[in-house]
Amino acid sequence: MTYTDRPGSPILAFVIRVVVVAVALWIATILVDGISLGGATTQARVGTLVVVALIFGIVNAVLKPVIQVLSCPLYVLTLGLFGLVVNALLFWLVGTLSSNVGLPFHVAGFWPGFWGAVIVAVVGFLLHLVIPDSLDRR
Repeated sequence: MTYTDRPGSPILAFVIRVVVVAVALWIATILVDGISLGGATTQARVGTLVVVALIFGIVNAVLKPVIQVLSCPLYVLTLGLFGLVVNALLFWLVGTLSSNVGLPFHVAGFWPGFWGAVIVAVVGFLLHLVIPDSLDRR
């Protein structure tokens, strides 16, 4: 079976990825003190999480590969641990961008960004384990 023969639409796969990141962000807001999610209603919070998940995806798709290429020597020198720093800074950037566009999502600094990035990665990994591959085409 080739990639194009697999069931499930690309739109559904995209929606599933956004929902997974939104759930992971929600869990990070619960577990990390420096990450806050505002909103008067549950619907407002869910909407904020979905938009932040989209911003998170755009930042990771655009900036992360550029940063990885430019800082390749640091990745090699630290045996990949510099990736944790990059992820923390990108998570912090997502919080800053979200706040700047008026979303009630805030990351208070590097360490909340670090732990938020770790939690989002772990929760995202665990959620992708339980989602059938026919729905989650990555």
